[in-house]
Amino acid sequence: MHSTFQVEIGQDRIAVLKINLADRTMNVLTPAFERELAETVERLAADASVKGLVLTSGKQAFIAGADLKALVELFERETTPRQAAAMSQSTSRLFRRIETCGKPVAAAINGLALGGGFELCLACHYRVLADDPRAVVGLPEVKVGLLPGAGGTQRVPRLAGIARGLPLLLEGRHLKPQEALQLGLVHELAPQEQVVERARAWIAQGGKAQQPWDAKDYKVPGGAGISDPVIATLFTATTAAVQKSTQRNYPAPLAILSAVFEGTQVPIDTGLRIESKYFGQLATGAAARNLIRAMFINKTAADSLARRPAGFAASKVGRLGMLGAGMMGAGIAYSAAAAGIEVVLLDTSEALAKKGKDYTRGLVAKGIESGRLDTAAGKAIEERIRTTCRFEDLAGCELVIEAVFENRALKAEVTRKAEAVIPASAVFASNTSTLPITGLAEASVRPAQFIGLHFFSPVDRMPLVEVILGRATAPATVAKALDFVRQIRKTPIVVNDSRGFYTSRVFGMFNHEGMRMLAEGVDPALIENVSRAAGMPVGPLAVSDEVSLELIEKVMAQSEADLGGRYVKPAGYDVVRRFVHELKRPGRKAGQGFYDYPQGGRKQLWPGLREIYPPAATQPAPEEIRKRILYIQAIETVRCLEEDVLTHPADADLGAILGWGFPAWTGGPLSLIETVGLQSFVADCERFAKAYGSRYAPTEDLRRRAHSGTGYYAAAEASPSTGGQSKAASSAAA
Repeated sequence: MHSTFQVEIGQDRIAVLKINLADRTMNVLTPAFERELAETVERLAADASVKGLVLTSGKQAFIAGADLKALVELFERETTPRQAAAMSQSTSRLFRRIETCGKPVAAAINGLALGGGFELCLACHYRVLADDPRAVVGLPEVKVGLLPGAGGTQRVPRLAGIARGLPLLLEGRHLKPQEALQLGLVHELAPQEQVVERARAWIAQGGKAQQPWDAKDYKVPGGAGISDPVIATLFTATTAAVQKSTQRNYPAPLAILSAVFEGTQVPIDTGLRIESKYFGQLATGAAARNLIRAMFINKTAADSLARRPAGFAASKVGRLGMLGAGMMGAGIAYSAAAAGIEVVLLDTSEALAKKGKDYTRGLVAKGIESGRLDTAAGKAIEERIRTTCRFEDLAGCELVIEAVFENRALKAEVTRKAEAVIPASAVFASNTSTLPITGLAEASVRPAQFIGLHFFSPVDRMPLVEVILGRATAPATVAKALDFVRQIRKTPIVVNDSRGFYTSRVFGMFNHEGMRMLAEGVDPALIENVSRAAGMPVGPLAVSDEVSLELIEKVMAQSEADLGGRYVKPAGYDVVRRFVHELKRPGRKAGQGFYDYPQGGRKQLWPGLREIYPPAATQPAPEEIRKRILYIQAIETVRCLEEDVLTHPADADLGAILGWGFPAWTGGPLSLIETVGLQSFVADCERFAKAYGSRYAPTEDLRRRAHSGTGYYAAAEASPSTGGQSKAASSAAA
């Protein structure tokens, strides 16, 4: 009996190794597991009475991969690339020993097998996969800035061929059983309960203890190396495409290409050493640390409701009231209905409400056409949405969300009408993107049950929900709101009340900085291109057109009216007003803004920009623009954290990436600061403040951190937060 797996030798002299890590809900590769596996393989290989080995799992999944938290620690411990490469080589030697131990080894893959778990399977001579859609296999390492470091870049192309294997490695997608079989990555599919017996049968029938690449006459399917014109062309084209799509911000795809190109021209043992070299470089780089921390550790914590107040029973919404059937309301209604929730979709007329439901019909039709939905499931989603213009129909709704126009009087009116008919225990939420929740809650007779749920457009595709706590929001309300977000399969961050909250406030800095650069004489094409090259989805001028300059102007006007002398004009204030009032170019909906939008043609920067804001004779270096674009968002994020709008750096980083597309390679605004180095970041911001304005000025706390070397995550781990009301909520402007 082992702590990580059980060994049973049957009368057929076949040893079954059942992997079952005692302290984990899913099996993962750990140093302890690898040591025990190595010892057991050596013992069984030396046992003449053992005919062969079958590897399987004692859990529902096979192996989910490596322990990613341990990989983050490599960066934190300042592990060298050579040391990280040695770790990769250690695992590769173990897997190589399995396939050269002299006895047939079969993998009975009873469930999901990803990353290092699938690499272990590939090192087995025979692979039987459960014929179950949940039993996906794949090598997703590229998604967290790594490459498969235990043989994946060498065995996949040697099995499937380079042309078919590269997309699997570069995209990191999961393969369903039938596709894995077609690619030659598994040998057989079987019902889940039969995978072990099928694997045993292969050994019993004389399964061969040799991998294809260990045969003398082996050649990579489809060819390899620069001497093969087809393969040479493939690598040239793929490298160019990768460089264009990643802007070299993500080193993993290029490292994968190099590992496959170099490794498939030499014997497998040399190829594995080449793979380990590239793995060591990636594993100790900032991009992998940032991606793992943001998209695995932080996202897993958020999806597990890490900020949920303790002590409240789990809840589910059975009936949702949706006020407003415009784009946002229609999207929220669809997401709720798709999660099995009954929805009452209300607008000022039945016709408008039905138009909102048409959005769901369109998405359902696309789902059926693509095969993602069957007809019955699609019809069920549509039937869960009931349209109305009568507030009385909200009776029985446990949660009501309003997504009406950003007008306080209108929001107050629908709040009062809804609360008059919904149960006393119901929660009321606002989908506002800028108006403080504390002020909106003044229209409520139950402010403790009033909360903000800020969705992002298009709701059906955007994964984030910003949960905003007002001054009076009760912990029980927070718990219910987070339960609902998980119920509709979205990822929440929790923030305290503030004008613009977190996401709208910081995203606005990006828009305004682009407009300010335009006014300074920076070439508009340079602004847009450098922003995209830095990793932003679109440039600040294009996104301002999408959001609507008219809407940006209304938000500015409302804030100025609310705050009076305390109002600080944003960097693009004069540009916005000029475009809306003087030039009458309010954005894409009007067909003209910073860009022209010809019917049937592609958008293009408005030629008149050069007349209104002539480009300066000397243009700034792209690196200067890149830093300004990223750093203005990072410094405003710092202010949000210090003002307690944010309660944890993980919410800051995850919210930025999922909410408005802050470059994932940075790990988010705060991880970017830690990657650059606090001292370097402060020095640049001080220079920017002198050159471009006080909006770049480092805070005193940031200066102290730079002096002491105390990063944001280290401080958060020393003093963890679970979210809750704060000074920001209690002082938020109404």
